[in-house]
Amino acid sequence: MKKIQIFHNPRCGKSREALKFLQDHGCEIEIIEYLKKTPSKKELKTILEKLGLKAFDIVRQKESVFIDKFKNKNFTNDEWIQILLEHPILIERPIVVDGYKAVIGRPPELVIELVNRNL
Repeated sequence: MKKIQIFHNPRCGKSREALKFLQDHGCEIEIIEYLKKTPSKKELKTILEKLGLKAFDIVRQKESVFIDKFKNKNFTNDEWIQILLEHPILIERPIVVDGYKAVIGRPPELVIELVNRNL
């Protein structure tokens, strides 16, 4: 069985819920606490490709750093990627990656669908 990656914030209830689901289903998991170990630019671009999203689509727009620094401003996709790398708290969570597909685990049912496709 291949490892499923979870970009995890242990302080986030939805992230803990997704991790518990993966553990309860016996998945081999690689936990990446992205606030401690921010993905590289290449890794973030790959995650976005697997999600099928642009960088702005995974920005947490209710975070104070977004409101204070970035709200109502326009940036290119590459600029948003750089902003996410500099402020990883802005990355939506949890992101679960299984091979060539990824989902944001909000709602947690999306993680269930991703894992069930491969069980």
